[in-house]
Amino acid sequence: MDAGFRTPLLDLFRRGDVPRDVRLLAAHGALAPRAHEQLALLTLLVADPDPDIARAAEGTIAAIPRDSLAMFLARSDTAAELRTFFAGRGITPVSGDGVADDTPLLEIAVAEDAAPGDEKTALERLAAMNVAQRVTRAMKGTREERAILIRDPNRLVAAAVLSSPKLTDNEIETFARMANLSEEILRVIASTRAWLKNYAVVLALTKNPKTPVALSMNMLSRLTDRDLRMLSADRNIPDVLRLTARKKLVFEK
Repeated sequence: MDAGFRTPLLDLFRRGDVPRDVRLLAAHGALAPRAHEQLALLTLLVADPDPDIARAAEGTIAAIPRDSLAMFLARSDTAAELRTFFAGRGITPVSGDGVADDTPLLEIAVAEDAAPGDEKTALERLAAMNVAQRVTRAMKGTREERAILIRDPNRLVAAAVLSSPKLTDNEIETFARMANLSEEILRVIASTRAWLKNYAVVLALTKNPKTPVALSMNMLSRLTDRDLRMLSADRNIPDVLRLTARKKLVFEK
């Protein structure tokens, strides 16, 4: 079921591009840092072809306090698809003030095998983690951890960084400038409307030689003459982009 809530990580779950251990973690309610995402994952995973995962998702839904769930469903930002799903299970929206934020409706801790007083660097700690643990840190960890994990070779981990509720506009701008990110991650940034409202992100993506050319070309119309002039002389970007920036300057005179 599509719960009407979208993040890069959820999109991978919907496409079936997630390994079993991460799906099982999500089915136990331990992955998502937001209530919206937690419920979206659970309603998706109850139909997982792996019976263990489907059972775990059902058990997690059953463990969510019914009153908290009913009050969450009454929120104006709750998708109609979620209300329909839970109505089929006899749970309907109930107005109340018990769910004011978007913290998970069921808090589940994930073991990370980090001993107290561990003096390892963030890079060393993350390198010692499995994929499921890195996904969790990408969603719930620190800014330093996100800066490392956005370059993770596993696209699930990098997508989890872009789904973190802690992510800031400044971080997105930094990521958009990084020429060592995967093309897929740059494509996700360039396809997210909320991030493209930030001019600095648009400019960073256009200047990034790793951004798919079709996306960079579409963003040229958003740039000022000053930045078009800079691009027209930039030898680090694809020739077609540089020449198009030059033509735009001539045409607009």
